[in-house]
Amino acid sequence: MGAVTLAYPVSAGDGLFWQESRPGEAGRVAVVRRGAAGTDELLPPEFSARTTAHEYGGRAWAVGAGGRRVVSSNLADQRLWVLELGREPYPLTPEPSEAGGARFACPVWSPEGTWVVAVRERHQAGVVLNDLVALRSSGSPCEPVVLAEGHDFYSSPVFSPDGERMAFVCWDHPDMPWDRTELWQGRFADGRFHGAKPVVGRAAGESVLQPKWGPDGRLTYLSDRTGWWNLYTEDGEALAPMQADFAGPAWTFGDSDYTFLPDGSLIATWRANATGWLGQVRDGTAKPFDLPYTSFAYLAPGRDGVLVVAGGPAVAPELVRVSEGGVAMEVLRRSRPARLSPEWISAGEPFTFPTGAGEEAHAIYYPPCNPEQVAPSGEKPPVIVTSHGGPTSAASSVLELRTQFWTTRGFGVVDVDYRGSTGYGRAFRRSLEGRWGLADAEDCAAAVEHLARSGRVDPARVVIRGSSASGLTVLSALARYPAFAAGTVLFGVADLALLARDTHKFESHYLARLVPEGEWVDRSPLQFVGRIGTPVLFFHGKDDRVVPPEQSRAMAQALRSRGVTAVLIEFEGEGHGFRRAGTLVQVQEAELAFYGEVLGFEPAGDLSAAKALLEAGRNW
Repeated sequence: MGAVTLAYPVSAGDGLFWQESRPGEAGRVAVVRRGAAGTDELLPPEFSARTTAHEYGGRAWAVGAGGRRVVSSNLADQRLWVLELGREPYPLTPEPSEAGGARFACPVWSPEGTWVVAVRERHQAGVVLNDLVALRSSGSPCEPVVLAEGHDFYSSPVFSPDGERMAFVCWDHPDMPWDRTELWQGRFADGRFHGAKPVVGRAAGESVLQPKWGPDGRLTYLSDRTGWWNLYTEDGEALAPMQADFAGPAWTFGDSDYTFLPDGSLIATWRANATGWLGQVRDGTAKPFDLPYTSFAYLAPGRDGVLVVAGGPAVAPELVRVSEGGVAMEVLRRSRPARLSPEWISAGEPFTFPTGAGEEAHAIYYPPCNPEQVAPSGEKPPVIVTSHGGPTSAASSVLELRTQFWTTRGFGVVDVDYRGSTGYGRAFRRSLEGRWGLADAEDCAAAVEHLARSGRVDPARVVIRGSSASGLTVLSALARYPAFAAGTVLFGVADLALLARDTHKFESHYLARLVPEGEWVDRSPLQFVGRIGTPVLFFHGKDDRVVPPEQSRAMAQALRSRGVTAVLIEFEGEGHGFRRAGTLVQVQEAELAFYGEVLGFEPAGDLSAAKALLEAGRNW
């Protein structure tokens, strides 16, 4: 208990601000301020700084100049609220005609503090409209002024240091932000956008992300025009051309993978071969710092260095202040209350393996690790195969306690970066197009085969798990490959046609790129349920709007009708991705009890509650 997820550090005035997502408070998102007098919360206990725009949300708050005011979306009503020291919060946006009908994300204050610009998403009678709006900070609710409209999506509004120019990113269906976007800029005056023009247009066919202005007033952005997300200036100058990605897929608002320090220094993070670096970009090159971390996110300028959420194989993510010269100066906040002793940590081992017709994929293997237990001589460990959702995403080598939960109990874990994963360039990222449910499942089976050939795991004791998009990977792998003894699906996809009909606007055309429309029925696990003969455990949140719970219900019922064990456990108050501490504990323990049943062992500890949960799930 006490674990949090950290994001979006900001240095303003004499304070340092950041976000904490707290499972122990039913997933509430708090904004915390650290100043000379100590650390305190800015939001009232009933507030949660979370937006549901795009359903996945992201950065929902911003700090004004001087650190005296904060604007934030509130989960309960999705309105923007302003918080000032010594004053009760007041709404900046009017109350919508229907609850949650207007959602706001990625807000930013104008430098002089008069205006707030934000992405707006309106839900009206089944139609979803997105635009970019400005709101005058007048002390009472005001009607938003539309700055830009006509595109399907907007993100990343940013002001120049003098407040006279503004830039933003937009894109249209059927593209996702990692496929093709446009970067626009124009002059901002009196709450209006003037002379707007594209810096990089749609015809360029590239993914442009994260515009920022440097202290010198030059606009900088990330583009994958060479096949890798690299840094460029507005006149097209490449700042550090290399075969590495300086960004990941923009699933949420507010990613920040590079930043400028007050003296003009450019600090960035980049990723290649499953490893991340942080360093300074200067004179056409990126020079990495020597730090004990392999993953970096949410970069922001501090008063004497860069603020970053960083983690590594032996370190869970923590908020760190790093000097301009690359020295980790101070850990400001840890996401976990204590660090594990090194002897209990299974360090991930990245590897590349053959798959498909002469292709390659990637994975990270975590061997069992428990200093108090020794496996019988000659016995190979059982293995859990897992993979990321998305499916446009990537595995991470950062210390994850849920992974260590398995390795301390005698399991090996292999986290697969199947074809289509990010961090390996645009060509690899697009290699899943048309092949979702085929190439990813094949890669999971090939990873196990590779580990078994090397003598690392027991090929007779293999289970596979996945969430969201990788839930479809699990079900496809169970149907196509005999390597797996069971599967666990967390809020996963089972019916592609139903997903295409019911999913939200952000992903409503995503499926067509991953699976040809004519194959939606045949590629859906519900259609080949007769080829699955192994037990499957399903978890789903009843409030899921991305993959509705009917997907798991239909799949579980279809398996049961054929006499296959299918356990379905649903959770009240949970959506797409579980946030509550109680839910997370129940899932982990029920999964362990399930694998004990399937693989024929009795897990240590009291799992009576987990077994009762499984029994209830059998009788659903």
